Amino acid sequence: MKLLVAVKRVIDYNVKPRVKMDGSGVDLANVKMSMNPFDEIAVEEAIRLKEKGVATEIVAVSIGPAKAQETLRTALAMGADRAILVQTDEEVEPLAVAKILAKVADEEQPQMIVLGKQAIDDDNNATGQMLAALLGWPQGTFASKVDPGGDRVKVTREVDGGLETVDLKLPAVVTTDLRLNEPRYASLPNIMKAKSKPLATKSPSDFGVDTARRLETLKVSEPSKRQAGIKVGSVDELIDKLRETGVVG
Repeated sequence: MKLLVAVKRVIDYNVKPRVKMDGSGVDLANVKMSMNPFDEIAVEEAIRLKEKGVATEIVAVSIGPAKAQETLRTALAMGADRAILVQTDEEVEPLAVAKILAKVADEEQPQMIVLGKQAIDDDNNATGQMLAALLGWPQGTFASKVDPGGDRVKVTREVDGGLETVDLKLPAVVTTDLRLNEPRYASLPNIMKAKSKPLATKSPSDFGVDTARRLETLKVSEPSKRQAGIKVGSVDELIDKLRETGVVG
């Protein structure tokens, strides 16, 4: 079974984003970047499936600037076999990402595509679903457990009411949730080995995909600061305060 794993280069989750002075976007200058945490989980799951003997090859793919090679090298150091960078300096929206991944899937013919349920920079949570629709493949989103067997895969999904298990016929698209696994750290020997693993560079035009933006960002601003709370001495006083603020009629 060949697995295709999509990864995205985002601001490190430990870094507090800064808004540009003109409000046109997030300031990325001199900011630590890393792999999207949900995509790290996707890479880890693919590696575990290979360690179980279920998967035979893991291909990592990323769409972004040249520096996204660092993110792909991280995936290779974790255990991916080879990587593909679709290089573009433009911000690519989920639909264009899904179209490019669909074209890559047509070339690579994987039995499963695994990617994070969402990226922490835009929080769209749309690429996996769009990709499955474009390919006409079944999808298992928000996966907390992946159990492939034969030509099918059982995916336990995290839903509002608890857990739901779906039985999908391969090939399929799976998006990962936080509780699926805990990603490993790449060891120094594997980091060194990753430098010699194949990494192909392509462009969106190679796949005939138009990456022109459909959405326009009008303004980006910091969230309003949370106001300090107050203490009340009794339930009656609490109700009076709620009435004063209009929360209770």
